[in-house]
Amino acid sequence: MSKFIESQNWRYATKKFDASKKISDTDLEVLKEAIRLSSSSYGLQPYKVLIVENPELRAKLQPAAWGQSQIVDSSHLFVFANIINVGEKEIDTYLENIAETRGIPAENIAGYGDFMKSKITSLPEDVKNTWTAKQTYLALGNLLNAAAELKIDATPMEGFEPEKVNEILGLNALGLNATLIATVGYRHEEDANQHAKKVRKSKEELFIKL
Repeated sequence: MSKFIESQNWRYATKKFDASKKISDTDLEVLKEAIRLSSSSYGLQPYKVLIVENPELRAKLQPAAWGQSQIVDSSHLFVFANIINVGEKEIDTYLENIAETRGIPAENIAGYGDFMKSKITSLPEDVKNTWTAKQTYLALGNLLNAAAELKIDATPMEGFEPEKVNEILGLNALGLNATLIATVGYRHEEDANQHAKKVRKSKEELFIKL
């Protein structure tokens, strides 16, 4: 069995974290790099990721996340937030990054930029926001997989009130909207879920071969 599959069997949605255990700075940088390297449509990465360590701020967030203890007990709290009404500004910034990173003239990728703009800027705002929100799930997947490789527990969470989280973190002023939360740290020895067998569909039930 590959190390990746072993890590996937090891991980689970941790419900009770050991608040005394913290992720090392080195491992945190690996998790951040895994998120940064995540795939996204066009490579645009139309989102921001907030890492909340401040205990007072996390205490304010807990009621907005249905009172779940992971919010305050985990080592680190990641909040994925999509960019609202993404448009030409973000695309132009991305094109500048491509030109600088690859050392090519900006005019060489102008056509690609025009193509992106024709596909994205013409969309209704609600459609754009749904699309950018979906992109955050790709980044979350990379975080979960990288954490499992490091034997760090990570719990993805949709159970929160985005409007309240946006208000507490000042996301509205930044043109952002909270879409996902991930709590990261180390499981508490009293978390009974770590001993439960993983329940998934069988391959025969899940996959359809055509």
